[in-house]
Amino acid sequence: MNFDVIIIGGGAAGLSAGLWCAELDLDALLLEAETELGGQLLWTHNGIKNYLGIEAENGRELRDIFIKQVGTRQFNRRLHSEISDIDVKNKRISLKSGEGFSAQALIIATGIRRRKLNVVGEEKFKDKGIIESGKRDGNLVKGKNALIVGGGDAAFENALILAETASEVTLVHRQKRFRARAEFVEQVINNPKVKILTDTTVREIVGRERIEAVELENLDTKHRFVLAVEVVLIRIGVEPNTEILRGKLELDEQGYVRINQNCETNIKGIYAIGDVANPIAPTVSSAVGMGATAVKTIFAKC
Repeated sequence: MNFDVIIIGGGAAGLSAGLWCAELDLDALLLEAETELGGQLLWTHNGIKNYLGIEAENGRELRDIFIKQVGTRQFNRRLHSEISDIDVKNKRISLKSGEGFSAQALIIATGIRRRKLNVVGEEKFKDKGIIESGKRDGNLVKGKNALIVGGGDAAFENALILAETASEVTLVHRQKRFRARAEFVEQVINNPKVKILTDTTVREIVGRERIEAVELENLDTKHRFVLAVEVVLIRIGVEPNTEILRGKLELDEQGYVRINQNCETNIKGIYAIGDVANPIAPTVSSAVGMGATAVKTIFAKC
């Protein structure tokens, strides 16, 4: 099947691109690997107050607003469509199901994912003590000892949220300096329920059926010690979903797709939008704008 445009990814950027394809009467197919549209919005549990024109209690609420709007527009959408290969030369997409699609232009909107610790126990204790969000999972921390890993805004914000219900919160960061904003750092330092361990990293998450402790290492002294905790929250940054693009498109040192001001990659007819190509300003506003930019550039070149 041949389309004018194939959009890979159904988050804010991909939905914006789909809407603009419908607006400009371009025959488009949006492919999403997950079982529902929304991308990173679905794991944004805090309120969204900085998207111009709309405020939402969380990412899902904003996603629902987007879905309602694009639902009135005509473009093809397919969920649970995992991609096995991208032929950038011929603009062809192969799915793990065996199906194949081609287009005049491809738009990469595969987004980002949270970075993992990659330590023993991380996979074993997913949903068995490892939580996704302080906002969403605060009730699971009530009266328990919690550990947060990270040094940015998200880590410090979650430390404050968990401290409201947890017995004690320990924030672990592998460096002495933090990336978090000064106001967050100050609030955490002054919170009696939060303890900060710098120059420290997690070596293992241990337990039987659920998390019982973590093994930590002080990077200065190389001393290892065990800390009893029942809940772990990991906030050590994000990384782009670009594995399938390596060796096919030009990526930067961190793996993000390199683009120009029109969202064009180094391969003619292939565009990248949203967080996968925007490490500096990964916001809903940027993603939506990049979707419009890419499609209007494609339309101008038709």
